[in-house]
Amino acid sequence: MAKSLEEWQRNVVDPVKDKPLRWLSERHFFRDPLRPVFSDTNFFFSPADGIIVYQKTLQPDECLVDIKGKPYSLKEAMRDDSYAHESIVIGIFMTFYDVHINRIPFPGTLSYKELDPIESYNHPMLALENALVHESRIDLNAAGFLHNNQRMLNRVFSSELGQSYYILQIADYDVDSITPFRLQQNFPFMQNQRFSQIRFGSQVDLILPLSGKFDFTLTQETGVHVEAGVDPLIRITEKQPAPPRAGSNGARP
Repeated sequence: MAKSLEEWQRNVVDPVKDKPLRWLSERHFFRDPLRPVFSDTNFFFSPADGIIVYQKTLQPDECLVDIKGKPYSLKEAMRDDSYAHESIVIGIFMTFYDVHINRIPFPGTLSYKELDPIESYNHPMLALENALVHESRIDLNAAGFLHNNQRMLNRVFSSELGQSYYILQIADYDVDSITPFRLQQNFPFMQNQRFSQIRFGSQVDLILPLSGKFDFTLTQETGVHVEAGVDPLIRITEKQPAPPRAGSNGARP
């Protein structure tokens, strides 16, 4: 279940932090532990293990994060100037100590697109990881990688919601480190089914356009550590029809 940064560090990081890097790389990083598979379409579950570094509702051209005075918007994140939906955005930073298997937070049909790189190399995520792991704080000024790094935009269409949502995977220093498990496009996935892996440090953003039919309510606090397929991030409730106004029952005055 969701843990504070301090609790996660004590229970997960401290037991292995003195292990050699080779052991961490070979035996710890690529682990894929068995987990109960929850199915509850009243919620969006976390698509990734990691720490929630931001969660906001905003317009596509609004500033999601200000990184040393350089604004970073949803349009920039998705690299799509035509994106026009007010959306909830939840950013989950995956440290080297996290399980790096990503899961589908709500059932639907997935298609994916690797976005064109801005530069020929990725920027390391180590500065933000050090702040999270060693100082138990979020330092978004260290998130310059958001402007540049390799990313995969996964679009999931949900017939139950009548709309699409997006899972944005952002890679760390190594390129070509996002590995879809199914190369077939428009493939149906169940809720919390594994769909991809990102090697080494990385970030996953859940992007959910607002709906005219449903209300979406955040269920976690920024700064907590969540697990993919285990911790719900968003509660879904059907909008209630507005009560009729006085005198609007069709009767003549």
